[in-house]
Amino acid sequence: MPTRLEPKLFTVLREGYTKKQFTSDLIAGVIVGIVALPLAIAFAIASGVKPEQGLYTAVIAGFVIGALGGVRAQISGPTGAFIVIIYGIVQQYGYDGLAVATILAGCILVAMGLLRMGAFLKFIPYPVIVGFTAGIALIIFSGQIRDFFGLQMESVPADFVEKWAAYFHSAATINWQALAVGAASLAIVFLWPRIMPKIPGSLVAIIAATAAVQLLTLDVETIGSRFGSVPNTLPAPHFPHLTWGLITKMFSPALTIAVLAAIESLLAAVVADGMMGTRHRSNMELIAQGIGNFVSPIFQGIPATGAIARTATNIKSGGRTPVAAIVHSVTLLLIMLFFGRWAALIPMPTLAAILIFVSYNMSEYHAFLKLLKSPKSDVAVLLVTFALTVLIDLTVAIQVGVVLAAFLFLQRMSEVAQVSSLTGNLVEEEEDLNNPRPISKRNVPPGVEVFEVYGSLFFGAIERFKDAMRRVEKNPKVLIIRMRMVPAIDATGLQVLEDVLERTQREGGKLMLTGVATQPLEAMERSGFLEKIGREFVFESIDDALGQARRFLS
Repeated sequence: MPTRLEPKLFTVLREGYTKKQFTSDLIAGVIVGIVALPLAIAFAIASGVKPEQGLYTAVIAGFVIGALGGVRAQISGPTGAFIVIIYGIVQQYGYDGLAVATILAGCILVAMGLLRMGAFLKFIPYPVIVGFTAGIALIIFSGQIRDFFGLQMESVPADFVEKWAAYFHSAATINWQALAVGAASLAIVFLWPRIMPKIPGSLVAIIAATAAVQLLTLDVETIGSRFGSVPNTLPAPHFPHLTWGLITKMFSPALTIAVLAAIESLLAAVVADGMMGTRHRSNMELIAQGIGNFVSPIFQGIPATGAIARTATNIKSGGRTPVAAIVHSVTLLLIMLFFGRWAALIPMPTLAAILIFVSYNMSEYHAFLKLLKSPKSDVAVLLVTFALTVLIDLTVAIQVGVVLAAFLFLQRMSEVAQVSSLTGNLVEEEEDLNNPRPISKRNVPPGVEVFEVYGSLFFGAIERFKDAMRRVEKNPKVLIIRMRMVPAIDATGLQVLEDVLERTQREGGKLMLTGVATQPLEAMERSGFLEKIGREFVFESIDDALGQARRFLS
């Protein structure tokens, strides 16, 4: 039964929403809003856009997705997963290109939800997810070196290798005051949760570092010195100018944004379900993510998706319904309206430290190291995806990773598939000892050839089947193919069976099938193969087929 396309907020309100739950959601929403503040700013800067655009995204997209989403306690907004793709789009096409790509991504996400594709995303191989996630984490970390060390650089190359070469070239320009602020901020972010876990370490680091820089008049770059003042109001809505040429150029990046948003949001949904014992509506969540990303650029925002860390913080703080996500967005809006001008004083090394911490959590190094002990094919997918993400492009990495994983899977499936001759050795792997006529005691009449197929009969396994068929003795009167161990068949497998049927009939023989499973049987019926072979020559058991073969030969 397909899941309903109904926002969880509607479900919660219909079931009855209590004052007690509102109090819990209110507290959780305020807490996670405070947690999201530095992250929204940091993600925006790292993505190559203005700091306030991260806030716009968290407020607008976070509100829309929270109100319409299919997860009870999901928090959405800008995330680290988008940094790489956003930065590349902005550098090449400017914000106008990013706005178009985000709107297109929103449309793609809505289409994915309406087409009930939420369940299909689970088929993306785990090594691919870990590979590109770890690659993104390394790229995020690499992007923070200039600000963390206060290096005197006019610009930072986008290419990973060139970026680190530029860092080493500028190593003599380290600003030791900036490094001290960055190191202290990083220590606070890492250690503060052990002291007072309910107060976000990133917020404490920002307050402490900002106060230190201002009171001690340290020579440290701030948001204001680089970007100017931070607006304390939401921008007026403005729909980006669309041209067909720009749409075609941005479709590929938009598809990448959509896939990343889908994967990230549904992974966060799974985490939320695990923490609360609930069940999310994946297709409704995709639609909500799509609408949120469609609306975000209208208010100068950037792509948004479900944030795993913020979702977990929300749940740990007592958030249990979409109301908490709405409160989180309202909290950010109020902070921006009343305290936005103070954001310009935040030191850049502190934001770099926060993003280094994010990259550390995002790296999933435990999962990465564990996968290195997996089969060689999985290791290959992991390393290729990781390397392509870091050195080439995220879009290429996902495409190549998925395709490589698919090919390696097909290779494994083809290796599993076997075709064995049973003539003269007709034995069950597990015989019923109480059966008075075990199959091993049944004689195969002269002129009858029996073969058994193991595994799916698909294009990757056809050569093994053909090789086995070439070993068939000349002109058997009856050829029996046992298919009890064939769970599935594709068009290529059906075509080969037709070839065998035509060859057998041409030589004056009969082709019989036994133990055909549901999917192959349905495929045979749809393709017309059952009519060609004759339904009377498709049997449930080998015993029935042998009986018919004896009658045919007599």
